[in-house]
Amino acid sequence: MTRTAASQFSAIFVATVTLLMAGCSQDGDGSRSKGLPDGERPAILLITLDTTRADHLSIESSSVKTPHLKALAERGLYFTQAYSTTPTTLPSHTSMMTGLYPTDHGIRENGRRVGGHLELLATRLKGLGYHTAAFVSGFPLAQQFGLARGFDKYDDAFTGSAAERSAAVTTDAALEYLDSEQTADFLWVHYFDAHAPYEPPEPYLSQYPDSPYSGELAFIDGEVGRLLAAFEARFSDQPRKIIVVGDHGEGLGDHGEALHGNLLYQGTMRVPLIVSGDGVTPGSVDSAVSVRQVFDTVLEWAGGRGERSLLGSKREPVLAEALKPYLQYGWQPQFMVVLDGIKMIQSGDIEVFDLQNDPGETDNLVGNVDLAPELQGAISGYSSRALDEQSNPVETQEALSQTTVERLASLGYVGTSGRPVLRKVAPNPRDMVHIYRDLDIGSGYFGSQNYDAAIQVFSGILEVDPYNFMAAMRLAVAYSVTDKKEQAQEFFERARSINPSSIDLRHYHAMHYMRNQQQGLAEPLFESVLLEMPDRLPALQGLVSIYKRQGKDDKAMQLLEKVVKIKDSPGKELVQLGQMRMAKGDTKAAISAFEQASQVLDRRFRQNLELGVLYLADRQFSNAASSLDNVSRFHPAYPMALFKRAQVSVLLKEADSEERVRQAWQRADDTTRRLIVSEKLFRGIDYRSR
Repeated sequence: MTRTAASQFSAIFVATVTLLMAGCSQDGDGSRSKGLPDGERPAILLITLDTTRADHLSIESSSVKTPHLKALAERGLYFTQAYSTTPTTLPSHTSMMTGLYPTDHGIRENGRRVGGHLELLATRLKGLGYHTAAFVSGFPLAQQFGLARGFDKYDDAFTGSAAERSAAVTTDAALEYLDSEQTADFLWVHYFDAHAPYEPPEPYLSQYPDSPYSGELAFIDGEVGRLLAAFEARFSDQPRKIIVVGDHGEGLGDHGEALHGNLLYQGTMRVPLIVSGDGVTPGSVDSAVSVRQVFDTVLEWAGGRGERSLLGSKREPVLAEALKPYLQYGWQPQFMVVLDGIKMIQSGDIEVFDLQNDPGETDNLVGNVDLAPELQGAISGYSSRALDEQSNPVETQEALSQTTVERLASLGYVGTSGRPVLRKVAPNPRDMVHIYRDLDIGSGYFGSQNYDAAIQVFSGILEVDPYNFMAAMRLAVAYSVTDKKEQAQEFFERARSINPSSIDLRHYHAMHYMRNQQQGLAEPLFESVLLEMPDRLPALQGLVSIYKRQGKDDKAMQLLEKVVKIKDSPGKELVQLGQMRMAKGDTKAAISAFEQASQVLDRRFRQNLELGVLYLADRQFSNAASSLDNVSRFHPAYPMALFKRAQVSVLLKEADSEERVRQAWQRADDTTRRLIVSEKLFRGIDYRSR
């Protein structure tokens, strides 16, 4: 069956597929359920296991010891054919928390922000009377990316600039919360340890010397055991429900993929899924289900209406996508559907596998098996919707700080902005596995700012894949920051020839011009970026710098005000804003900016002299005194601070005002000595005497 033949079914089944992909954010009649009475409402525990293969737990394998998860599966319901919606952390978790496929919730990569228009599981549970708490272990799920909405507590307390924390630390935090008086009866705990690099603690490292990935899973299992025991003890007097689910798996070399995100084979897409607790009949389910059904299952337990609950799952196609190679490299987009044990992958051509007889997906049956029309219609309808520009407008990326970008890059995640370009002869991702390792290595070098090493790796990638946009752009940036101007310009032009609409490319090219003092060339590029992404922080900051150099202070201040609104900790920008307003003579606006800067920076605030002078000009004498008293004696303009403080002291008629004038005279420089002599407030004061 070719892609053309498959597409013929889309018109027939598009209505059905639209219903399949629609979320259940409201009850069927449009009204909301009021939930269950307190005595009947179950406590619910959701555990999500990042990067966890179903076949690497002792539920299915004897090579890894995960006794707590195995025991939970044996006393609950285990789904043998559970699938992620996409092999990436944030998009998959967004499906769990919305009940939607990525084509409907719009999150395709890490580093995006979940839209405020989407109704999240925690928000629904709050409406049903639940107290909610979450403890996440990986930075891709940090609260700045939007999944924290609806949670009474959202714990993402990573140490310093770390991008993850261990299962033990996360479990400790969750257990401490379970012991507190304000315990949530919906608790989500996320474990990230199985993500590369695999570094299990002892004794697990020694127990699995040849498979540190397995060691990570064994370590996580122990922490799951601690969490389950504490949860069951805390809610021993009421019904309890538990879901354990993987967000995606790990390639581990299957089909040539070591990690995840690039392909749609079983190693990265089939995940563990256990449903357990009071009222759940033990057993197993062999029909295909999606992680997005977690949403409906929890909602149903809480007294809402979950039409696609895992406990009443209807036979329907299960869909998924893997768009990273398409978005970043310009390769073929990939989509997947599973129904009745048959799996179909569309990635420029079609692959068909009989999962029951060929779980390793080694025998492509395309053309040799009759496919159910609903299976073909589902994948055709989904892929058309996913790639339709009108129903998928260019998404606004979260205004990421440089620190955020670096933390994501340290985990191997580098997102894209703008409309991707599918080449005329785009490679199939499964045919490019020979460069996946180099792409991962190069991305690691790039993320850690080892640009010389990144240049070597990405140069090799372009020899094999000459139209790889991401490789060309990263080469341009790497050459730019290592002061190789001609090579940088060459690769910026090469990347532009591949994808002229890329927002990222225009942004980095503008930064290159800024680095080389070519502000005139940078300005229109930054402006074009902001037309499409008005909140892109580095572009805003770049234009502020350009406008200030050009003397366009009003335009610079206008952009600074926008930066202040969107930046998490805008102390530096508030100081700039205060200084510019002060220079313009806008005293009250300057005071406001400096006051806000003082709150943000706290002890790091160094503009007490400026603020004191402004307070004095605004006749806020008490505030002026306090601010000027905070000026360090090591400040290069300390004589001016003493002079201004003496003025304030006289105006306030302080008892020691004459002594303050004398101190100002004793520490005066040439400028302040002249000011003291001519100051009318000081007439009659013998400040020259000691």
